[in-house]
Amino acid sequence: MSEHHKVIIIGSGPAGFTAGLYSGRALLDTVIFEGQQPGGQLTITTEVENYPGFPEGIQGPEMMEIFRKQAHRFGVKSIYETIVKVDFSERPFKLWSDKDNKLYTADAVIISTGATARRLHIKGEDKYWGFGISACATCDGFFYRNLKVFVVGGGDTAMEEANYLTHFASSVTLVHRRQEFRASKIMVDRAKNNPKVNFLLDSVIEEALGEENNGIKKLTALKIRNVKTNEVTIHSADGLFYAIGHDPNTSIFKDFIEMDETGYIKTKGKSSYTNIEGVFACGDCQDSVYRQAVTAAGSGCMAAIDAERWLSEHS
Repeated sequence: MSEHHKVIIIGSGPAGFTAGLYSGRALLDTVIFEGQQPGGQLTITTEVENYPGFPEGIQGPEMMEIFRKQAHRFGVKSIYETIVKVDFSERPFKLWSDKDNKLYTADAVIISTGATARRLHIKGEDKYWGFGISACATCDGFFYRNLKVFVVGGGDTAMEEANYLTHFASSVTLVHRRQEFRASKIMVDRAKNNPKVNFLLDSVIEEALGEENNGIKKLTALKIRNVKTNEVTIHSADGLFYAIGHDPNTSIFKDFIEMDETGYIKTKGKSSYTNIEGVFACGDCQDSVYRQAVTAAGSGCMAAIDAERWLSEHS
């Protein structure tokens, strides 16, 4: 037996909750499938200082609970299941959850499944993630004023983030496993010409080290191995930034939705429309450039407005 809703939002986070808020206020029967990480990436983020309206900053999980409550206030319901399969070949759209393969149907679908930062899976990573280890220099660089930070990666993003972090940090060391970079020459030259950027090449990070006092965790050092000599050295570090890419959480849509070569959903022009009429996308699953909570929320608003207008024309 299937369960039908006017609008189904796949994924939570700032994009999904904002889409829900607008969809609920438009009096559309709306549910949000919160997925494997209810609240999205911000639930593993400690301090959020760059979202308008919170002058003192706010903890990521607390912020997402506020978003959730606001959407629920307008009749939107959260379903704590993960959509594992979809069929967008005809309307109503079909979606199956991981709970007993339950079938749901919808007149319109908003995809807000986000993206996941690639990780190194080194020892100590989970312990210090959000407590010295980050995948977003734009989000967290401000916290490292006059401190010593490391960036791992060899592409344009790594060079860009290393340069960006020099606005705050006393020194930035870029760690890369080879001598050569995937980054464009102009980006490499820019980093090399920055007096605050150092390079540690032919090297890999093996372990994140730190301390814990009164329940407060803090990264203090990195264990780094030279891949040519196998020599292991300990480097004092206040922060470690991963710049090895993100993977959009879009694999279940690949048979229906147009994506770029890395899996980000293509949307039409400045809208949230996908190639399938009635299916919309917002947030980090379609944004490989900005990846901020505020831009995700803005695109969630767009998706809900697009969906509401589309439904009024096709009902």
